[in-house]
Amino acid sequence: MKVLFIGGTGLISSAASKLAVQRGVELYLLNRGNRNAFVPEGAKVIRGDINNRSEMEALLKDRFFDVVVNWIIFSPEEVERDIQYFTGKTNQYIFISTVATYQRPPSYYIVDESTPQHNPIWDYATNKIACEERLIKEYKDNHFPMTIVRPSHTYGETSIPFAVTSGAHPWTLIDRIKKGKKVIVPGDGTSLWTITHNTDFAKGLVGLLGNPEAIGEAFHITSDEVKTWNQYLHIIGQVLGVEPKVVHMTSECISLFLPEMKAPLFGDASNSYIVDNTKIKRFVPDYKVTKTFESGIKQSIAYFENNHEKQTIDEDLNARMDQSIATYEGFLSTIKTT
Repeated sequence: MKVLFIGGTGLISSAASKLAVQRGVELYLLNRGNRNAFVPEGAKVIRGDINNRSEMEALLKDRFFDVVVNWIIFSPEEVERDIQYFTGKTNQYIFISTVATYQRPPSYYIVDESTPQHNPIWDYATNKIACEERLIKEYKDNHFPMTIVRPSHTYGETSIPFAVTSGAHPWTLIDRIKKGKKVIVPGDGTSLWTITHNTDFAKGLVGLLGNPEAIGEAFHITSDEVKTWNQYLHIIGQVLGVEPKVVHMTSECISLFLPEMKAPLFGDASNSYIVDNTKIKRFVPDYKVTKTFESGIKQSIAYFENNHEKQTIDEDLNARMDQSIATYEGFLSTIKTT
């Protein structure tokens, strides 16, 4: 099976690239060649810019792929571009969406693929919904062979997931814990959340490659492990051998102090829900989640401890979190109880 991944070296996609090659897929990665360390042995790299139409038309000329997966698409305009690129050039086009497209806040705590999609709080999710709608229309009108895949909060050894942290500098959270600084947890920390390891996600994604029954379908692929933010932080602390200091803060307050957190919190991480993986297990019978958060976060922390140059800190966010906590706790101290 000849498969093209657009991207293929990112946080989520790198694990799928590795597994695809291991399973004998003839894998091509179309990207700019900036993350060659994450190209698995056996994959072929096509260097190019997906946004450069003339370059792409030349690269794709006389090529046909059994499956195309675009990992780096975020707007309906990009979907329109891909429809033009790949109509007649693939038997299956997989769009990577997100579970953040589902209704927020959820009307029911269990989410499956039939859950309404409505998340006006977060532009990222709204754009993904528009992408899905365009692909569904093209499938219905012109039989474009699309499949939609919705990952959840997914991480790998190069990341350390949490609700309020720095995505670009994951070690910031660990540094705070080690130094005894307080960690901001949204609400009372008891909302239910699913965090998925990229190696587990890869099993579901690779299992859908070339599956004709998946055409016209949407799937989410997530872990079956569900924990609260308090529990996730406690596990991180156990791995470090340090009990994290915590300040529970409403999402409204967090958003006032750290405006960039508003959409990800209200549009996703502060909502409590459980994802039902029945559908992906039906289409990919060997899909089984094996990576617990404890084992996954151990690998992540070990990766950073063994690669000191990766232990970068978001000093600006760190300072703003310190100020946010001081202001919040200062206000609480002025409240008198009778």
